[in-house]
Amino acid sequence: MTENSKADRTNKSERVLALHEKLRSGKGIKKEEEAKRYGVDVKSIERDIDVIKSFLSDRQAETGEIREITFDRKRGEYILVTRQNSKFTKSEILAISKILLESRAFTKKEMDELMEKLLSCCVPEENYKIVKQLILNEQHHYVEPHHKTVFVDKMWELGVAIKEHKVIHISYKKLKGEEVVERKLQPMAIMFSEFYFYLVGFIMDIDKEKAFQNPNDPFPTIYRIDRIQSLEVTEEKFRVKDSIGRFEEGEFRKRIQFMQGGKLRRIKFKYKGNSLEAVLDRLPTAEVVKEEEDGVVLQAEVFGEGVDMWLRMHSSDIEMVE
Repeated sequence: MTENSKADRTNKSERVLALHEKLRSGKGIKKEEEAKRYGVDVKSIERDIDVIKSFLSDRQAETGEIREITFDRKRGEYILVTRQNSKFTKSEILAISKILLESRAFTKKEMDELMEKLLSCCVPEENYKIVKQLILNEQHHYVEPHHKTVFVDKMWELGVAIKEHKVIHISYKKLKGEEVVERKLQPMAIMFSEFYFYLVGFIMDIDKEKAFQNPNDPFPTIYRIDRIQSLEVTEEKFRVKDSIGRFEEGEFRKRIQFMQGGKLRRIKFKYKGNSLEAVLDRLPTAEVVKEEEDGVVLQAEVFGEGVDMWLRMHSSDIEMVE
């Protein structure tokens, strides 16, 4: 290699670094000006920009950060644009995969298909095998729910009905026994909790005095979606403001941790265990009332009697106050 060729390569490297730094500092690049500054032709500057584009593309694959060089027509120059990454990182995909597998919400066939689609679409080829190996054992030993029901398409229909505020008719198999009941509903929300997806909705055209233990309950009823035998989305619409005035999904979700309907209750208890954080996470409405030598007194708002089972399960650490 001659001294001249070495100098040319050094000059080019320094030029590329300088252009990159200029872009990073928020300044623009005009090809003609830079060509004149460095004593080269415009084609050389174009090649320099291509080198920087290639470098940024490689960095994106490694870091997930999206930084691109675009031409600003108004300014007549090249600028560096940083965009929020719309793709998952390999770490995020691993976390999502673990959550999906732990949910046990789908049949084995559905879960395998979801995992393959998730990894194929979102994980760079060089990381695919690594992520696959990290979930392989758990996926192999995956235990599907006992109902073995495929209901994803039905859930989408319910989602559209909720969005468009359409009344639905369902045939629903109750949890106890084999009785199937017919219900006309204003669908309000889809929720997930501990293995199951649920539909939350207000019942229409029913004698609540005969059908329910608490006929004056102003809150919606909860249905496991996998137990919906048939679904019809009608063209009848319900008035959103009337229903939403009585129902806020986020507030409802904080108080219905055990997916059992019923009255809104206020409970107070003393927690004597070692993981207060786990209790506060389990009961989002829980607040610390006071701290005592032998424990912490908390109070919370919850729907129904589902919380009673949880309290009994932790009776060694929990003492009811009210």
